[in-house]
Amino acid sequence: MNRLGFAALLTILFAAACSDDVVYVDSTVPSPPRGVSASYYAGGVTVSWELSSGWDGEPYRVYSKRVSDSGWFFIAEVTSCIDGICLYEDLNVLGGERYEYYVSAVGVNGVESASNEVIEITVPEFIPPPVPDAPYVVALDNANYVTWGTAARIDADFSHYRVYLDDGTSSFILGETDSEGFLDLLAGNGNTFFYFVSSVDLDGHESVGSVLAEGTPRPDFSGEWISDYFVIPESSGFRFTQDESLLPIVDGDDPLRHFRFETDVNGWWMVPGPGAAVFDGSFQTTALKCGPGADADCIDLSVAPPSGYVAQDPLESVSLQLVAQESYVLRVIGDDGLVHYGVIRVTLLGFDQNDDPIMIFDWAYQLQPGNLNLAPARQTKPTFRSR
Repeated sequence: MNRLGFAALLTILFAAACSDDVVYVDSTVPSPPRGVSASYYAGGVTVSWELSSGWDGEPYRVYSKRVSDSGWFFIAEVTSCIDGICLYEDLNVLGGERYEYYVSAVGVNGVESASNEVIEITVPEFIPPPVPDAPYVVALDNANYVTWGTAARIDADFSHYRVYLDDGTSSFILGETDSEGFLDLLAGNGNTFFYFVSSVDLDGHESVGSVLAEGTPRPDFSGEWISDYFVIPESSGFRFTQDESLLPIVDGDDPLRHFRFETDVNGWWMVPGPGAAVFDGSFQTTALKCGPGADADCIDLSVAPPSGYVAQDPLESVSLQLVAQESYVLRVIGDDGLVHYGVIRVTLLGFDQNDDPIMIFDWAYQLQPGNLNLAPARQTKPTFRSR
């Protein structure tokens, strides 16, 4: 600046100092953002950064361009951050392109202070993962268990599944799981529910939905489900009851339990409770009971074995390995203090949406003390399998 200009500037400042309406120009340069990063998921790039130590409430501007572009584009202004972290999701991206981002802090005078980092990220091609196998619904008591095959899992970048409920006009997500099973505890008895499943890859790309499957929960002695003692002990025990109004699922440590359900690396196990004994073996059956209208080749267990039961010993633990589609007989002490016989048939050994083990089973209980009859006698005999 020449002297004449400097003198003019002094004159202006002196005049302003003598005026009642003084205008101050804030020339402070804001502190730039720190730790700028970018990540891709489900069709969008999320740009994040940290507040600088000198942050004073200034807004931030996000700039972007494709690597092939000559100039930058202002794409967003962010005015609020949470716990010292700011985020912006850029959904205006194309698969197979490389993008660059930087962020600047904006002072009250409009001066911008850019981040030191310019972040480059490649957006993958939008290729949807495989569609899951057709689901199958096991109707339970006030619940539905949805299960499906593993075909979608063979994809190298498989991540998880999403389970949807469909009402005919719209659908909404019930939850996500990385196992081929989902337990819908919101399904009430007497209503039919329709489900479909999609798969999601590691980049968040989602497949189209599978075909629909339906299930209608109903109150009966079918479709009981129980949790693993080592995961949810309070829902891992079972006690035969006289009717459906009495809850059969009890705590796995309940002294009145007839058995509890456990799993380990070697399999799935029934562990008889105090005063209960389990027949040392299982029976290959096709149904719990083969009543009127059953298939001609239906096989059930109609009479409990009179002997061959094993009970817990104070010095030795007793357990029986469980196999799906097989029936197991127990000799227990009923509410009347007398010996009764009951049978359970395992319909499914699987995992819920949290990858926790569950067992789904049907059961029958003889109310007459000492009576070995479990179901109407039939000529077809079940196949016995030793322990």
